[in-house]
Amino acid sequence: MGRVSRRAFAAAALSAVTMMTTTSAVPGRPTPGPAGAAGGGGAAAGEMRGVWLATVANRDWPSRAGLSAAAQRAELIAHLDTAVRNRLNTVILQVRPTADALWPSPYEPWSACLTGTQGTDPGWDPLGTAVTEAHARGLELHAWFNPYRIAAHTDPARLAARHPARENPGWVVPYGGKLYYNPGLPEVRAFVEDAMLDAVRRYPVDAVHFDDYFYPYPVAGQTFDDDAAYDAHGGAFPDRAAWRRDNIDRLVRETAARIKEIRPGTLFGISPFGVWRNAGTDPLGSDTRAGVQTYDDLHADTRRWVRENWIDYICPQLYWNIGFAAADYAKLLPWWSAVVEDSGTRLYVGEALYKAGDPAQPAAWQDPAELSRHLTLATSYPQARGHVFFAAREASADPTGAMARVVADHYGGSAPSPA
Repeated sequence: MGRVSRRAFAAAALSAVTMMTTTSAVPGRPTPGPAGAAGGGGAAAGEMRGVWLATVANRDWPSRAGLSAAAQRAELIAHLDTAVRNRLNTVILQVRPTADALWPSPYEPWSACLTGTQGTDPGWDPLGTAVTEAHARGLELHAWFNPYRIAAHTDPARLAARHPARENPGWVVPYGGKLYYNPGLPEVRAFVEDAMLDAVRRYPVDAVHFDDYFYPYPVAGQTFDDDAAYDAHGGAFPDRAAWRRDNIDRLVRETAARIKEIRPGTLFGISPFGVWRNAGTDPLGSDTRAGVQTYDDLHADTRRWVRENWIDYICPQLYWNIGFAAADYAKLLPWWSAVVEDSGTRLYVGEALYKAGDPAQPAAWQDPAELSRHLTLATSYPQARGHVFFAAREASADPTGAMARVVADHYGGSAPSPA
């Protein structure tokens, strides 16, 4: 997606929020002390300490396309070693960034992020290596998939010659300068499930992980053209939005069931945009004024997935600072804690490490202690069972010391597996 990550659309959503405001680790025996406490001891059993490792557009890894297999492997190992050094216990590796694969898939071509040319064999098995090397270091490896994104452009001719999107043009919808598979087609849903779960058949990944893209983030003045699919399959629903939500619900339910069939014990987690609905839209929603609501705009009923126990964990992207008027971390954290209460779904919190020290961000993010304050606040909410940091590039470079501050304040000991 150009030079940006999966957070590009989330950043656009943040922009909308801002406008509204303006105008209106390795396993081991934990050391004594409460999990995550300031000055911290070791991790309580089940605490998530994770980092996302993004491959789309070479966001985090590989540092550029076309590196030798040995150089790619060395960079990957360095990211795993950084995770251990930061006393984390989980790496969430993006293995299907744009309807392509970081393993030898019979369904989709090799990812362009490896060689620079989609479909070209990189000469090694990145996912297989990542699983082996992560486990050797006591890290969990969660395989991160984007279900429907095909490309950051609208030209199918630029895809690999045998790309399924070229062979099945009726599956594809151009929107917002990008290509997407149409979630409203049952054959698309079956295909993307097969393509993703091939990795689960082949490798002992610890979890399947979806990000925040379901139906695409809205683009002003554009329409996602699924008229034909709606005419064919939407007759039982009161409106198109309800049909779209059902399409995504089916993807989630079916993926969960198939994971259990293929590799029992493998978890299923989803990391959605942090606002389900604003309270002004729905009394069950959060005390926010976000410009994007997953239920309405992405047709992702994230609250339902938790309450009905369709997924093992949810990791909402709470990418705002404490006190941010339109979407306050200190209000969203208790809202999500209440959502998971008495459910079988674990709550992990997505943290915006990438914002620390960014001059384009509010003043709170110029303080290296902002993220540490998030973890301190979370100790008041036992439902919050850990944190995941976006992303690996910042965890390695740590230009402002924000990650080091988190480690010093909260990760005084090693972290047993969150599972």
